[in-house]
Amino acid sequence: MRAILTYHSIDDSGSPISVAPAEFRAHVRWLASGAVRVVPLAEMATLPADADAVAITFDDAFENFAAMAAPLLHEHRLPATLFVVSGRVGRDNAWGDRPDPRVPTLPLLDWTGLGWLVEEGIEIGAHTRTHPHLTRISPAMLEDELLGSTDEIRRKLGMAVREIAYPYGDVNEDVVVAARRHFVRGYTTRLQPLARDNDPLQLPRLDMFYLRGPGRLESWGSARFDQHLWLRAQARRLRQVLTGPAGGW
Repeated sequence: MRAILTYHSIDDSGSPISVAPAEFRAHVRWLASGAVRVVPLAEMATLPADADAVAITFDDAFENFAAMAAPLLHEHRLPATLFVVSGRVGRDNAWGDRPDPRVPTLPLLDWTGLGWLVEEGIEIGAHTRTHPHLTRISPAMLEDELLGSTDEIRRKLGMAVREIAYPYGDVNEDVVVAARRHFVRGYTTRLQPLARDNDPLQLPRLDMFYLRGPGRLESWGSARFDQHLWLRAQARRLRQVLTGPAGGW
C-alpha cells in the first residue's frame, strides 16, 4: 500500500487539525522502525503501484513544525514536505483574518524559519497565497492564488515549487485545470491510499488526525487498518453531503 500522510499542527489542543506531541513522537518511532518505507513526496510517484511506502506532509507551516516536528524527523532521517500559505507567512492561521472556533489560532513560520528548514532538507510545496476555498473564488482570483504562491516562494526562498495542497481539499475540475498549468502534482484531503489510476493533480492523503491513538498507525496494512479508514472516509462523505463539498482542513 502506498499512502501520503498529512499533519497540520503538533499541539495538545485536541482540535481537528492537531496531533499531540506524544502521539507524533510515537508515529515517528514507528515510521523510523522500518515497518514501512518512508520516501520523499516526489519519489512516491515513481514507485510501483504495489509498493509498501508512505510520504510525510505537513500543511500550513506552523511554528510548532520547526519546534517539535522537524527535529524528530531530522533525528530519524525521515523526509517531509511542508506546504506553505505564502501570503500568511509570519502571521497566523486565522484565514481571511477570521479565526475558526473549531481550531486554535497559532503562529506560522516566517521566511527566515522556512529558509532554515530548507537548508535542513525539508521540501517546500505551495498551499496557495491566502488559504481560500478555491471552488468559491473567481477565475482571476484562482490564478492569483496558484501562480502567486509559486512566485512568492520563488522570490523569498529562491526555489521553484511544482506541488500544491488544496486548502480544505476543496477542488473541482476548474481548479484542476488551473493547477495543471503550474504544478505537476496536487494533493486533496480525500481519505484514501494511493491507487493506480489517481489523477496526479488529485492525489489522496491520509489525515493523521484520524490515525491518533495507540496501535492505529501501527496496524498499517491489516484488515483492521483498512476498515478504520473506510469507516472514517464514509463518515467524512456523509458530512460533506450535509455541510458542503469541501472536506478537510
